[in-house]
Amino acid sequence: MVYSFFGDSAERMRWNPAALARAAKRRHRRGIVQQKLSVGILGATGMVGQRFIQMLDRHPQFEVTALAASDRSHGKSYEDACPWILPGEMPMYARPLRVHAPHPPLDCDLIFSSLPAEVARNSEEEFARAGYPVISNSSSWRMTPDVPLLIPEVNHQHLRLLETQRANRNFASGGLIVTNPNCSTIMLALALAPLHNRFGVRDAVVTTMQALSGAGYPGVASLDATDNVLPFIEGEEEKIERETLKILGRMNGKQVERALFSVSAQCNRVNVSDGHMASVRVKLSRPASVEGIRDAMSSFTGLPQELHLYTAPKRPLIVRDERDRPQPRLDREAGGGMSVTIGGIMPDSVFDFRFVALSHNTIRGAAGATILNAELLASQGHLDPLAARHK
Repeated sequence: MVYSFFGDSAERMRWNPAALARAAKRRHRRGIVQQKLSVGILGATGMVGQRFIQMLDRHPQFEVTALAASDRSHGKSYEDACPWILPGEMPMYARPLRVHAPHPPLDCDLIFSSLPAEVARNSEEEFARAGYPVISNSSSWRMTPDVPLLIPEVNHQHLRLLETQRANRNFASGGLIVTNPNCSTIMLALALAPLHNRFGVRDAVVTTMQALSGAGYPGVASLDATDNVLPFIEGEEEKIERETLKILGRMNGKQVERALFSVSAQCNRVNVSDGHMASVRVKLSRPASVEGIRDAMSSFTGLPQELHLYTAPKRPLIVRDERDRPQPRLDREAGGGMSVTIGGIMPDSVFDFRFVALSHNTIRGAAGATILNAELLASQGHLDPLAARHK
């Protein structure tokens, strides 16, 4: 069974060797480096690690050559170490790869990390000190002042923090750390960005309904999840409230000046397999209309769309007008899982406006976000020292 995550032209081309070959020729004519960079995945056997494995199959820029996970997996083949739980078969390329400890050296050019927070900080720093670029989905470094907390469509300017990071830290040449936000934060920040740009956000209140896959595997016990809603997710509300303000903040010299509005979050775990949903209310600084809100969101694009990055959706935000959309089963795969779907845009009797947002939490909210960050880093020359090794 072939299982694709990518929408639009990328989805049509992904499993078509002839189309891939033609695209390669076009890139060659434009002078784009063809040599793939080799990737090591930390936390490779977990749910997000599996998404990395699946999404990087036949990626035009990156090739998985090294895997790392917990002690119980060391020395095993990935096929033996990993209980595959995603739709479709485990990609053939990954099956014979040996699983190593999450410490350097690894046989790769750069690192994608989905390690648990309690071990991620030390392990990721080890790799950066050893000269590996670390692009992380883990939470350990997100709020560190000299580490970009990146959503490429929203705040690619924050990559300037890497200059400060190089000056502050004893990383070997080529070493760096870039993170993507919490899965629900990505959804919220993408939805708020065009509103903040056009009208100014003064306050935002968000109530999330988060899928079971967000808890990892094995995650929430079935007896806790069945016929139930869990009204608390450890640390989730604080992440959304803090991270959103860093992402929507502005570069002020060599640091990020956080956005000057309030975010209040309440988080719930619901009995849905994939797809986080959020009910959002916003107060704005300048007058707006429902039509203006809709236009700001539906027309929103960013640098990834301008550069046609491989994992970038054509439309980061898809606005639907049906009264009963978005829904997880119907809309989580929008844009190959990389688009956020918006619905229910209405005036609000307490704040100014309200709407509903939905995104795929392990694609746009995790593995896909990390891969898109790496594509942006490559496009901006931050991975050039690695490419030079292959010339």
